[in-house]
Amino acid sequence: MSGNQMVQLDEALAFLKDNASFLVVSHVQPDGDAISSTLVVSWLLERLGKKSTLINESELPARLQYLRGFDEILSLKHEQPEGLSFDAVIAVDCADYKRIGEVASLFPENCGLLNIDHHPTNNGFGTVNVIRPEAAATVEILYDLIIHAGLVPDLECAKAVYTGLLTDTGGFRYSNTTPRVMEIAASLLALGVSGSELADHLLEKMTIAKLKLLQTALARLTFSEDLKIGWLYIGKEDLAECEAVPEDLEGIVNYALNVDGVEVGILFKETSDGGVKASMRSAGKADVAAIAQSFGGGGHVRASGCRLEGPLEGAMSGLVEAVRKALV
Repeated sequence: MSGNQMVQLDEALAFLKDNASFLVVSHVQPDGDAISSTLVVSWLLERLGKKSTLINESELPARLQYLRGFDEILSLKHEQPEGLSFDAVIAVDCADYKRIGEVASLFPENCGLLNIDHHPTNNGFGTVNVIRPEAAATVEILYDLIIHAGLVPDLECAKAVYTGLLTDTGGFRYSNTTPRVMEIAASLLALGVSGSELADHLLEKMTIAKLKLLQTALARLTFSEDLKIGWLYIGKEDLAECEAVPEDLEGIVNYALNVDGVEVGILFKETSDGGVKASMRSAGKADVAAIAQSFGGGGHVRASGCRLEGPLEGAMSGLVEAVRKALV
């Protein structure tokens, strides 16, 4: 670990010790790393004798219900909490401030904000920032913070860290699967985590609703003339018609990318307010983070997203053209 990384962990630990109660938030439409990071932070705060309130703007992914503390995360989609009181805020896995969503309206004025993230497009919006783009997942940073605090994860905390690593590395298959990731994973397995059970639950199984949604998307799979770009789309009525939920969209973009010869895969999702959300995946030749940033989004070099103005056809053609130019 570099000297700068040690300094960041020292600053984060001091932030935790200097405050008594915290609001913990992650990005809208939370994935495995966002939920796991939220719960790992809560676990750490509990061990330090601190109080925490966990809130996310969106529907929570039901497949992560096995994680301890999952039912303690409030969703603004279902309830508007009142009478909350906390000294400071911790944001995990948020590539930028706006990804926090409506939860940001609950922040006390001029409160301290600890920003822990692994997205290279993060601009350091916290009063204290721990940003490590080389980390495979935010839980990797949090694991180091736990060890830095002189603590050892228990089995439930270990499951959460492993979940974040497993999902953000695509089952330890993506290029962000570093020796450090495998070292941490090994230590978590030694603590009793069942890697095979989590892999089966998170990466292999799917609901009938997701299968229907996948069938709908694959029927629309389109390629550029040179077969270097593949894209699919989900209309604003499709989720309801398939009886699916937002988390069922996860992984569908890979079906476009995984076709031999495709350099960039894109999933477009039409939103109820007339906008379009785009998720991009790159095989390596295109920096989709840079493309996403040009449209007001962000993320990683190989996995990024952005929001586009509708209508759907125009949004799709505009982004596909931007990707086409990036591949020239």
